[in-house]
Amino acid sequence: MKVLITGGAGYIGSTVASACLDRGVVPVILDDLSTGRREFVEGRLFYAGDIADAPLLDRIFAEHPDIEATIHCAARIVVPESVRDPIGYYRANVAKTVEFVEHLLRNGCHRLIFSSSAAMYAPTERGWVDERSPLAPSSPYARTKAILEMALEDFTRAYDLRVLSLRYFNPIGADPLLRTGLQNPNPTHVLGKLIEAHATGTPFRLTGVRWDTRDGSAIRDYIHVWDLAEAHVAGLLAFDRVLPADRPERYEVVNVGTGRGTTVRELVAAFQEVVGREL
Repeated sequence: MKVLITGGAGYIGSTVASACLDRGVVPVILDDLSTGRREFVEGRLFYAGDIADAPLLDRIFAEHPDIEATIHCAARIVVPESVRDPIGYYRANVAKTVEFVEHLLRNGCHRLIFSSSAAMYAPTERGWVDERSPLAPSSPYARTKAILEMALEDFTRAYDLRVLSLRYFNPIGADPLLRTGLQNPNPTHVLGKLIEAHATGTPFRLTGVRWDTRDGSAIRDYIHVWDLAEAHVAGLLAFDRVLPADRPERYEVVNVGTGRGTTVRELVAAFQEVVGREL
């Protein structure tokens, strides 16, 4: 079985590709390398280019007519950057994906797993959400994901397309075999900041200590990126059972997290225990 993975040189996409290989699924990777790393695709079927490049997509499917599905991980994902450059985010995440899906359909690819985000959920008093919880995306990045989900659902009603949207919580960690991992040299997430502080010897700055949590610091549902990658493979292998071709509703959403919250203070304590020193 072959699967097209967009963004397959990035953090999540490359880990998904590794999980596919481990399960006997051959990934065909498409990435423009704007943030991905070339070393993450060494020895793999790789095409450098844009998801909206019609001739390139036609070439990929001509050379790999046995591609059975697509996992769409390519996206710009940095929240502060999305606030500074919303046009760039709507262009990259929404406009280009619409073109990309059109190219998929033209080439006869009708199964799509979409890399979505739990960042679109509204805050809740109970502290947890399910797939039916109300949405209130609070950043341009999160809104691009929510808009795309609505568009993809519309596409499934009009065209021969089935879509499984996986709403991730907070990926963390790396491939257990260290084939790939975090690739951003200027991390904005807490684990990246911890690694940066450890590597440079600079103090880690804890921001936000008055949240209504057990220790005052922010709380997140962190999911190991390998578990997230295996969730993609599970969705791929079970795709026709989850979304059979004769099912009237051909769009499905699944949250992917642990259901357990970890505070920033707890994450810092765990990191310090591993590295053997205070930051």
